[in-house]
Amino acid sequence: MIHPTKLMRGAVLALAIMGAAPLAGSSIPLIGVVTAQAQEQLVGSVLFEGNRRFSDSQLLAMVDISASGIFTQQRLASDIESIRQAYDRDGFLTVSVTSRTEQTADGRVRVVFVVNEGNRAGVAGINFTGNNAMGTNSLKSAMLTKETGILSWLLKDDGYDEQKLAVDRERVRLYYANRGYPDAQVTSVGEYDAAKNAYFINFTINEGQKYEFGNVGIETSINGLNTEALKGSVRTGDGRNYSAADLQKSIEDMAYEATVQGYSFADVRARLDRDVTNGTFNVTYLVDEGARLYVERINITGNTKTRDFVIRRELEFAEGDPFNRSLVIRGRKNIDNLGFFSAVNVTTVQGSSADKVVINVAVTETSTGEYGATAGYSTADGILGEISLTERNFLGRGQYLRAAIGASQAGRTFDFSFTEPRFMGLKVAAGVDVYHRIADETTSSIYGSQSTGGQLRAGVPITSALSTTLFVGAERKVIKDTDAPFSTLVTNGQEFYKAFGGYTLTWNGLDDVKKPTEGLYATFTQQYIGWDHSLIKSEARARYYVPVIQDSGMVASLRGQAGVVNDLSGNGVSTVEAFVPGAALIRGFEGGGLGPRIQNGQYLGAVAYAGVSAELMFPIPGLPESYGLSGALWADAAWIDGTNVPRLGANTVDPNSVDVPWRTSIGASLIWDSPFGPLRGDVAHVLNKSTADRTQVFQITMQSLF
Repeated sequence: MIHPTKLMRGAVLALAIMGAAPLAGSSIPLIGVVTAQAQEQLVGSVLFEGNRRFSDSQLLAMVDISASGIFTQQRLASDIESIRQAYDRDGFLTVSVTSRTEQTADGRVRVVFVVNEGNRAGVAGINFTGNNAMGTNSLKSAMLTKETGILSWLLKDDGYDEQKLAVDRERVRLYYANRGYPDAQVTSVGEYDAAKNAYFINFTINEGQKYEFGNVGIETSINGLNTEALKGSVRTGDGRNYSAADLQKSIEDMAYEATVQGYSFADVRARLDRDVTNGTFNVTYLVDEGARLYVERINITGNTKTRDFVIRRELEFAEGDPFNRSLVIRGRKNIDNLGFFSAVNVTTVQGSSADKVVINVAVTETSTGEYGATAGYSTADGILGEISLTERNFLGRGQYLRAAIGASQAGRTFDFSFTEPRFMGLKVAAGVDVYHRIADETTSSIYGSQSTGGQLRAGVPITSALSTTLFVGAERKVIKDTDAPFSTLVTNGQEFYKAFGGYTLTWNGLDDVKKPTEGLYATFTQQYIGWDHSLIKSEARARYYVPVIQDSGMVASLRGQAGVVNDLSGNGVSTVEAFVPGAALIRGFEGGGLGPRIQNGQYLGAVAYAGVSAELMFPIPGLPESYGLSGALWADAAWIDGTNVPRLGANTVDPNSVDVPWRTSIGASLIWDSPFGPLRGDVAHVLNKSTADRTQVFQITMQSLF
């Protein structure tokens, strides 16, 4: 029932607005006018209370009421709903948003939004039905949505979102399509459990029949095209599991290779012949002359910081060049790989005529600067920390800049690095590194040093997988030995000067550099060291990865490495330039803990070494994939040259340090893919060692390819 007074006031206010005469002797219209004016007061300020998930500035951007704005109840209600929806999208389903208004001294109104966030709803479980060929953990790893885990408060990756779930369905489907199941169908449903304030997501999968690639052929109508050269682009070999990604990559690489041969309008398509009985797809790549289109214009939007030329140079074509779809796809990937953008969208529209194309590149920039202080612990260096400044897109020019100061119980480091990825517009990454490093005397090193130096370098790609880096530099090293004359190989204050130059060859055939499961990664470095020395130092490293059981998450790897220092002067290799093998070569030994020593225990270093390691990495059963934890079993073996050793002077080698040439160890590891980088803890058992070797049962290191 409507109160009569309210009804009368509403009617009189309506009459006043329409211009009708008020009732005789009534003051109600004046009340109506005052009320209308109060509803349209100016806003003096907007405040927020109780908000933790979103900052005041973030919430202020969500509301229409702002300082010096007009206050209305309708706008206030709309802003309350906007805030509530923002929290709802972020998983705060029980959030409540209220408001209050306060009059200010100048007659304006202060609006205060009061937020009661409640608890964030996560994803309690992700379940799959019908996944007979693929493991649950493997499918979860392909998804963006993660189950709530111990790091969810930091990563915020366990929120339920319908749009993200739609992406996850497609990612799961593609996971099947790239592993032999092109007809897989994926559906999902999310259910909210109010009692647990969490979602349960259930996927239903119809896998379909498994297929492999069968016969592969190449046909072309282009005269003069060398089809033999195109065969190196084929990734769909006979007997391999059907993979939509390999098929698309083969098409792109083949079109690019045809472009390299001078056929800019070459168009590649794949004709697939399905053999249901044998479960195969026979593939014929058709390479024909495409439509003669030209790039009329390239529009770039969204780059408020990044310069246009940084994006344009990744496209490998310009206005007026022939339009080739494979180059556009390749360019989009190149732009995305820069790491400067959270999203890259490339579209094409017809230009001013039928033979012209306009390319629109829309990017969304992300933060490229990192300012931080980190602390940690290493079994080699003890407690350590670093303060660093990193900018991956310096001044929007795509340049890399890093400055860092580090400290540990073993010393201090000061580093500066700068890289120009396209020196003089060429595909040459030129850079400079400058450093000052202080190594203290420790139980494993009975003399310290101060090293100051730098280098110039230039990286040049040779093929898509092979690259080389050329470098030249100089260094001054001063020995710090407070326990002299205990150290008999060097003296306190002794200075060593060196100039060096060399190259590194790198082969990267991995499927994923961060989490490799298949392929080979290898490096070979060789340098000449002169000035106070005359040496050639060579090192080779390689690691091959192979999945053990498809989609089990188990990956086996075999690692090999070797190094040798050749003396050209005839004076022998100085101990300051010898190798210092440690846990990076064979686990279970301290840094500088294995190899030749002199009689007083001082470490000499190695003139030559070689090592091999076999490892099996696997997911830990029962632990959610979102924890980022995995295990490994491994076996290491290493050889240290104990016959040819660094120059001794008047010293002799301790026979207990070279009584066996080979060291071996076995062990297990726990690997954590932490937000700060992959960390691993290794527990080792040494099987064979020299008497004077120094071992360690446990070590913490950063996970690396080698």
